[in-house]
Amino acid sequence: MKRIRLALRTFGGFLRTPTLSRSIIALLALAILLLLAVNAATFVMIQRTSAYNDTVDHSQQVRLASKDVLSLLADAETGQRGFMLTARAEYLGVHRRAVAQLPAVLARLDGLIGDDKELKPRIARVQTLYRQRMALMDHTIDLTRTGRIGEAVSQIRSGHGKALMDAMRIELTAIDAVEARRLAERTRQSERASAVTVSVNALAALLILILAGISVWLVRRYVDEIESARMELDRLNAGLENQVRDRTAELTRANEEIQRFAYIVSHDLRAPLVNIMGYTSELEQVGKIFDHQLTTLAERHPEDIEPEAIRAVREDVPEAVGFIRASTAKMDRLINAILKLSREGRRALAPEVLPMTAVVQSIADSLHHQVVENGGEIVVRDLPTLESDRLSIEQIFGNLLDNAVKYQQPDRPIRIVVDGELTDDGRVHYRITDNGRGVSARDHERIFELFRRAGKQDQPGEGLGLAFVRNSVRRLGGVMELESALGQGSTFHLKFPTRLIVSGDAGDRL
Repeated sequence: MKRIRLALRTFGGFLRTPTLSRSIIALLALAILLLLAVNAATFVMIQRTSAYNDTVDHSQQVRLASKDVLSLLADAETGQRGFMLTARAEYLGVHRRAVAQLPAVLARLDGLIGDDKELKPRIARVQTLYRQRMALMDHTIDLTRTGRIGEAVSQIRSGHGKALMDAMRIELTAIDAVEARRLAERTRQSERASAVTVSVNALAALLILILAGISVWLVRRYVDEIESARMELDRLNAGLENQVRDRTAELTRANEEIQRFAYIVSHDLRAPLVNIMGYTSELEQVGKIFDHQLTTLAERHPEDIEPEAIRAVREDVPEAVGFIRASTAKMDRLINAILKLSREGRRALAPEVLPMTAVVQSIADSLHHQVVENGGEIVVRDLPTLESDRLSIEQIFGNLLDNAVKYQQPDRPIRIVVDGELTDDGRVHYRITDNGRGVSARDHERIFELFRRAGKQDQPGEGLGLAFVRNSVRRLGGVMELESALGQGSTFHLKFPTRLIVSGDAGDRL
């Protein structure tokens, strides 16, 4: 057993190897931090690239609008000159269409430039020159319509219109050049941001691959150590079953000895207890005789009677006898409880298929009168069947239901619900839920100890009921748990194997 414990400690040590565990955790944390950093950097680069792309698009729209202004001005001038040379209406139509579109295009260009300090003065000059050029065009067209061609031609030959057009062309070309410069710069910035994003992702991918390789190596080493420890444990545990069987047999014999000892001790205690109870009755009779003699003597010779003697006979002696009786009665109940535990531990279990709904309902019916007296109820729902010892099951559920009724909350009718189901691990789970006094969290284990009770002690008992119940549940291969809060009721959880298997004479569960 010492070698097995050593192997278990060794195996547990491998499972809790601090260096490997910390290394793997550190690598995983580093990988997560690296991914977060890459994600943050990629997000920033994407935002920057998007901003660069927006400015590139804006520059292209400004350049396109400035070119549209130049094109429409050229169309307006062409229509004007064609009309002056030929006096044909179609040239005037070309002029008018261009003039009609120019305000919208100029407004779009002005809106795109906005508050740009470098370009705002230039667009202002373009708009001023445009209004002057439009006025000059309108004047020459009016002169042509009225037949004063010579005056119109002299206006054109003066070169003022050409100067206005050249000035607008210079300003618009300057706007286009500024945006072209910005476009080139922003394109380079966008390309750099894209290159940085690609580089960061490539570096991160390389680092993650390195970390993954190191992690795989560490995990492989970890697994090899665990496998080595497992093989060593298997080797040392080759004879474990025989050792466990021998130790179990020893424990069984020791348990039987303890039960026999408890039976013998409690049985032998009963003889002196009976003597004490008998002598107590005799003392009580003697006290009555003395009391009668004192009464007679007090009637005949009251001066010979001491008050202390009267008080001793009529008060002290009956009080002492009462204490002795109460103590012997409690001792008798405790001896009976110990005998009950001892007999139950030595009783052979007899498994049988139990219709649990009917079994529990029968117990509930026996408590019906106590429950309905205060307007309460016991609800037994459909319960899964169980193959176990009938007497033990009846004692378990009987004790729990009786306790629930006994410790009900005085200000509300008792309500007890018994339900259950089959669990996924192939066991049967029963619940006994009540709305009684409940148990404080600090007393959840205490109430299962021998001779220990919790809460207000206003009900008779020696503190053996729940200890007996838990012992019976364990003997049937089950577990018992309590879920409770003071003043809010309790739920006892009982979990049993669906089939109880016992061995031979010992009556112990296999």
